[in-house]
Amino acid sequence: MQTNKVKSSTFQYIPNSKLAVSEPNPLWFGNKANQPNNSSWTNPNWLKSRFHFSFAEYYNYKNSKFGVLRVMNDDLVQPKRGFGSHPHSNAEIVTYIVEGKLTHKDSMHTKETLGPGSIQFMTAGSGVVHSEHNLQDEPLRFIQMWLTPKQRGLEPNYGSMCGSKCNDEKNQWNHLVSSTDTKVKTPVEINTDANIYVAKLEEGATVNMKLNSYRQAYVLAVDGTPTISAKSFGKQKLNRHDAAELYGEETFTFTGPGHVLLVEMAKDGAGGRKDL
Repeated sequence: MQTNKVKSSTFQYIPNSKLAVSEPNPLWFGNKANQPNNSSWTNPNWLKSRFHFSFAEYYNYKNSKFGVLRVMNDDLVQPKRGFGSHPHSNAEIVTYIVEGKLTHKDSMHTKETLGPGSIQFMTAGSGVVHSEHNLQDEPLRFIQMWLTPKQRGLEPNYGSMCGSKCNDEKNQWNHLVSSTDTKVKTPVEINTDANIYVAKLEEGATVNMKLNSYRQAYVLAVDGTPTISAKSFGKQKLNRHDAAELYGEETFTFTGPGHVLLVEMAKDGAGGRKDL
């Protein structure tokens, strides 16, 4: 069984060393100067963001998207810092909070603070303005995804599910996001053909994900060291922040320990890492 840098027609491993890392000037987003000597800070800069696809100052024409998934940013925001008001349009924006608390405020008069395990969405549609801040005394980590909507100019909308209300049981897939066009009921529904699952796996625990020939998925190792295995390629261990592209037709087995996020969608024959 292979264990290092596996690549096949059904699988591509993306080590976190191949992600772009951004630590922008705090003034660009309306923040005060950094406080690197503050004992509650875990990073010298107010923000450390890992970009899975081309975003902001990072552009790589060989890494622009994966199916309908246009953006996946893994953001670490230090206490009392955040993103000031900024606009969005024509995107389904989904945010999964890993640790800390995220305070969201937007032009639809929504204001909400969500903790770990929570999931929120915003249909930017014809246009919306929002802000995102960490108003707490501890760091905030969240995964933000932008997905291409089924049509442009949709009416802006917002929704969420508090982490305490999510089905967050260990050693199973928790289906958090689905399409508005399906009969499946999940805490969040978005206007695109995609599903988002999360699994928290204890040591040795396993879950399977079967992808048909016309489906694909993008995987993030949120925490831990989960292993992905399948008949077509063997197995691959992931470390924290690592990612992988999965392509059907195949059944993939995930083995703990690890906290895994998976975005499943239609296979479109475009996108994915072309530089690895």
